Amino acid sequence: MLLREKVNADIAVAMKSKETTRLSALRMLKAAIMNKGVEKAHDLDDAEVVQVVSTLVKQRRDSIEQFAKAGRTDLVDKETAEIAVLEQYLPPAASAADIEAAIAEAIAETGATSVKDMARS
Repeated sequence: MLLREKVNADIAVAMKSKETTRLSALRMLKAAIMNKGVEKAHDLDDAEVVQVVSTLVKQRRDSIEQFAKAGRTDLVDKETAEIAVLEQYLPPAASAADIEAAIAEAIAETGATSVKDMARS
């Protein structure tokens, strides 16, 4: 199932269970996906949908920062709830251990022994 199809299915579930916060966030996501699809003149694939979701999460985080400075805790809570919904459509973030393992593997593959060796390919 494509991500945009999953969003549509989740909207129906949120409507039936009367989850207004989740429904609002999903409708906003669906609108953003549709707008980006119109802009690109084709249906978005999953990678493009993930980019849209990432952009929306970043916008929400920026908004939270601004609302917190203004003392608007009600809007901070709303944006935080939307982020929680949106993050369900993002792939899991790499852990610090995964990143360190990838770096160690890259160093082993290239045979780098110092920082100077990192520039060589």
